[in-house]
Amino acid sequence: MAWLSTPAHLRWLEAESDRLWEFGRASRLPGGGFARLSETGQPEDGPVELWITCRMTHVYALAHLAGRPGSAALVDHGVAALAGLFRDAEHGGWYAEVERDGTPRDTDKAAYPHAFVVLASSSAAAAGRPGARELLDAALAVQELRFWDDDAGMVVEQWDRTFTTLDPYRGVNANMHTVEAYLAAADVTGDRRWLDRAVRILTRVVHGFAAGNSWRLPEHFDATWTADLEYNADVPAHPFRPYGATIGHWFEWARLTLHARAALAARGDEPPAWMLDDAVGLFDAGVREGWDVDGAPGFVYTVDWQGRPVVRERMHWVAAEAVAAAATLHAATGEARFDDLYTDWWEYVGEHLLDRDGGSWWHELGTDNTVSRTVWAGKADLYHAVQATLVPRLPLTPVIAPALAAGLLG
Repeated sequence: MAWLSTPAHLRWLEAESDRLWEFGRASRLPGGGFARLSETGQPEDGPVELWITCRMTHVYALAHLAGRPGSAALVDHGVAALAGLFRDAEHGGWYAEVERDGTPRDTDKAAYPHAFVVLASSSAAAAGRPGARELLDAALAVQELRFWDDDAGMVVEQWDRTFTTLDPYRGVNANMHTVEAYLAAADVTGDRRWLDRAVRILTRVVHGFAAGNSWRLPEHFDATWTADLEYNADVPAHPFRPYGATIGHWFEWARLTLHARAALAARGDEPPAWMLDDAVGLFDAGVREGWDVDGAPGFVYTVDWQGRPVVRERMHWVAAEAVAAAATLHAATGEARFDDLYTDWWEYVGEHLLDRDGGSWWHELGTDNTVSRTVWAGKADLYHAVQATLVPRLPLTPVIAPALAAGLLG
């Protein structure tokens, strides 16, 4: 059954977008920014986190672009927090965490949340929200000055507050989200530099690190970009830096490679052949080593360097990225097998991950596909799930927010 070309399925995706957007509205904090959400959709206690605020600003920019009334105020709320609450007016950049009263709690300047500042401001700018383009310009200036390493063709990981001391750790997770952000910035600003930099990162990570290691992409590196394959072996289920290879990232990198490939073609360039071949290679490896490999349906979180499962919990974001990757590969190739897997995985999401009573998606399941909370408690944000409902209805280029702004939603 070809779900990707079925109008009834596309209507279901639209309804699921709306269900998710409605669930997330309560995350707005009166003092600024957005909170993590509990399993019942209530704001969690604790500091205000930059990455959560950016993601929620992004998804409500998408809601506004999709014509959902009441979303513009949430976008503006997020832009205001990024322009004020999180902004370090003295040293530049953005704080990773602040207390509810605005006192900085985590003052390090890391590439991961800074990539989301670019993404959020790009989406808000695509939505035409006040102050968003100025915010985007400021975020890109910080990328240029502090994070882009032109010699490496990658971004560095983390500075102290004053941008004086650079941590020697390098990671591909932050670079992956930087690719996503740079592709959005290229579409919104028209500046080719950000597309070219996204392609440089993809070339090194996908065509280099992943293709050169049987698609088991190393995640953790030192300052010379030498892989540390035993990093966090004693904390294998770390939510951001787990040990081993992370299955969901293989699907994300495959999808982002196809977005960049389409962006090159749209600008009159001939994309390198490896982009499609390697996207297929990463995707197929994710299916082979991640899906239904331990006696129950679902994707394991991580595998070791022989492809054996390490952390077997099923994370919602992995399934979301898998369906999005299947949709993009179907769009790029027309091969029915990608539609078949897409259908199988949405069936899994519908049976196990959708919380039809409480709202949103369960963020983690155990190996028996019942709710688990070892890595991710609550239902922190909407980013992965919302994008999984939109990517199948949009072209490969431009990326999500600019495509919505151009009226390309199917």
